[in-house]
Amino acid sequence: MNLLDVIPRPALIALGVLVALRLWRRLAPVSYWYLIGFPVKAVRLRWTWRHIASGCGLTKKRHRWWFTTVPGLVASTGVVKVKRRFQRVAVDTKPWMKLPRPLRHGWRVTFHLLDGQVPDDYAKVCERLAHAWRVEAVRVVGSRPGRVTLQASVRDPLTNVQPATPCDDPPSGWTAADLLRPVVGVLESGASWSLDFRLIPHWMNVGATQSGKSNLINALIVALARQPVALVGFDLKGGVELSPYAPRLSALVTNRTDAVKLLAELIGIMGLRMLACREHGARDIWQLPDALRPIPVVILVDELAELFLTADKAEKDEVTKTATALLRIAQLGRAFGIHLLLSGQRIGSDLGPGVTALRAQIGGRICHRVNDPETAVMTLGDLDPDALVAARSIPPGMPGVAIVTGADGRWCRARSGYVSTAAAEQAACAFADRTPSWDQIKASGLGHELDSTDQPQIAA
Repeated sequence: MNLLDVIPRPALIALGVLVALRLWRRLAPVSYWYLIGFPVKAVRLRWTWRHIASGCGLTKKRHRWWFTTVPGLVASTGVVKVKRRFQRVAVDTKPWMKLPRPLRHGWRVTFHLLDGQVPDDYAKVCERLAHAWRVEAVRVVGSRPGRVTLQASVRDPLTNVQPATPCDDPPSGWTAADLLRPVVGVLESGASWSLDFRLIPHWMNVGATQSGKSNLINALIVALARQPVALVGFDLKGGVELSPYAPRLSALVTNRTDAVKLLAELIGIMGLRMLACREHGARDIWQLPDALRPIPVVILVDELAELFLTADKAEKDEVTKTATALLRIAQLGRAFGIHLLLSGQRIGSDLGPGVTALRAQIGGRICHRVNDPETAVMTLGDLDPDALVAARSIPPGMPGVAIVTGADGRWCRARSGYVSTAAAEQAACAFADRTPSWDQIKASGLGHELDSTDQPQIAA
């Protein structure tokens, strides 16, 4: 007897459907999620929201008119007579949930806040919601008066991240809107991770050895190699980190004495650009005409601590000059196209008061895996204490994963795409012809015609 004759036909059909769905999910996960996975999840969200909201403490007691049952007298037959009464009773009211909207890696949903609720109430229970909804993570991604928007990720998009590659030249040429927005990886929401220097002019990159800190620099160099911007390197480890990319660097210093001199020149260039903007009535270089706009400069500092460590009084004077110059660039550089990326294993107050003042001017924070909780506190604590737990839970087996905070104070997980030193060096050599000379960097509209010796206000 044939085995197929024994198995009922409905069972064979059901088995075939299950196999087909499993293959669909494996071979085309995106279409499966939009057509099958998300509708099922949306129905489950709406069906279970009252119980989940109550368990997470998001419900409120409100009085409602309701029919209630009140036990009455016991009849001779032993049956309890029940009376119905229309009265006001306290019931748990859940926040109103709007229809969820599907995303590639999850969904977004907006809730109406109940009286007395704030978006932070939902931020505190995101981990509980993630477990209740059986998803990877839940984050607060937006709010407005009376509303809060949550985003859930059904799988971790940071598991497999494509390496950064040089962006193509725009068909109509590079414009101001295209510059200084390099894509270096992926956010936990599945969106591209862009170090937007136009929005956040300065960034701090902190992490232990083998945490992905240097890989982020490689990804940034690859992403900026094709753009008409100047890269300036400060590598006080003898140049072992940034010297392979020298063809694409407009300047590279490997000791503190040269670093002080180069920073003084950059302060003078910033003063020239300041005068050029004032001459044309512009608030920053991006309001200048294209023909007069100076070349943007991105300063890459590797191992910032080496610029602040002192052994004697002579070195202390150099450290003071270095700290003052970096602080002036951090305070004034945004408007004049000079940006900072400060990298190090530890950027804390133990390096001196200059580091504390400098850190307060850095809006963008990137915290990779660190060796001690104090480093995470120094990097993220003054912006968002809730990010400290996430930073300390980064596993060693996922290099490149970091906690990123932006100008709005919110944080999220991100991961830079792996870029080897050889790949970054190849990109630096391939676009070496786009490296601006130091004279080109100094040219800043009317500013390049001015002599700093006759203009004390622009002297470093």
